[in-house]
Amino acid sequence: MANSKKKLAIIGTVGLPAQYGGFETLAHHLVAELGSEYDITVYCTKKKYTKVERLKTYLGAKLKYLPFNANGMQSIPYDTLSIIHSLFYADVLLILGVAGAWILPFVRLFTNKKVIISIDGIEWKRDKWSLLAKWYLWWAEKIAVKYSHADISDNESIQDYTAFRYGTLSNIIEYGANHIISSKPTQQDREAYPFLNRPYAFKVCRIEPENNIDIVLNAFSRNPKYTLVMVGNWNNSEYGKNIRSKYSVFDNLILLDPIYNQRKLDLLRGNAYLYVHGHSAGGTNPSLVEAMYFGLPIISFDVSYNRTTTENKAYYFKNADDILRIIEGTRLPEFKQLGDKMKEIANRRYTWKVVADKYNHLIIGVLANNKKLSVKPTVSDFNNLDYTEFELGHLQNATMFFERR
Repeated sequence: MANSKKKLAIIGTVGLPAQYGGFETLAHHLVAELGSEYDITVYCTKKKYTKVERLKTYLGAKLKYLPFNANGMQSIPYDTLSIIHSLFYADVLLILGVAGAWILPFVRLFTNKKVIISIDGIEWKRDKWSLLAKWYLWWAEKIAVKYSHADISDNESIQDYTAFRYGTLSNIIEYGANHIISSKPTQQDREAYPFLNRPYAFKVCRIEPENNIDIVLNAFSRNPKYTLVMVGNWNNSEYGKNIRSKYSVFDNLILLDPIYNQRKLDLLRGNAYLYVHGHSAGGTNPSLVEAMYFGLPIISFDVSYNRTTTENKAYYFKNADDILRIIEGTRLPEFKQLGDKMKEIANRRYTWKVVADKYNHLIIGVLANNKKLSVKPTVSDFNNLDYTEFELGHLQNATMFFERR
């Protein structure tokens, strides 16, 4: 009976078991939830797994390893080779990210394979990319939307953007958060992390300028009464090393290296009184929905993606002064009420069963249709664009800049 299952290839992640970020966690839960429905293969990078760690299967899914990094410029050959290999057996290609999208016109022209692609936010807007890389990602996004059978946005604001740029409505599928584990600190935990004995705010992210690290640290450095614990990959860049050196002199700022142990990370997040989310690019960010599922009150950078994720019910900041005003002017009962609102939203929208069911519905849809699964936006869709005037102007200007080249 196993041979009667449709074959699904998941492309674009670092791999399984999940040790990296949102796409890897998504892949884990798709394998767990849909493994009985599909014969699944997940592509992995050899660069992140030692020989001992390279499993042949994971939760019933086959694992295939390639000798390229899954991120950065190597993601282009990594995704490309994954796509080519999958064409020999897969019925549906689920591609997470647009790095390998350049090959999709050939896939559509010469094969009958079904292609679903998640554009992963507006990747070309990220500050970390060079102008050449931004141009490629801008172009690849266009190819991904045009030549896939279905494209996915993980946030309504990303759907607004694709509607504005391409004249089609993508399929919204967000991320789940109910994999997190709530636990109270033991005496051993309190000895390892003494800040667990007092109230503290928490933030976990990649240490990149677009995540507004400096704004957040600057705000908390100006009031030693409030403790901030931040977890990130400080040593992966000169930016990270410099900013850690700059702020490590403040006793109320606790800057920890990356934590990959789920229980330990959840312990530190789940026992905070406040979560600070600084991401300025992307869509529905996994770390944000996980904090919401913990029932943490959220102070989030003020962009449309974050407002959409939190249904405009969190606190929002644009600069360090805003953060100080919020934490100094909000009483604990008010924070508790906000945390309850965040938990309610997460319970309703951000569970892996909901997410997997949406992916399954989309896979069934592309298998049953040869045409693209999207609809033309109406006038009211454009009237309801969720971008601020600044963001929409930025997107229009950037689009015209690239189109002139």
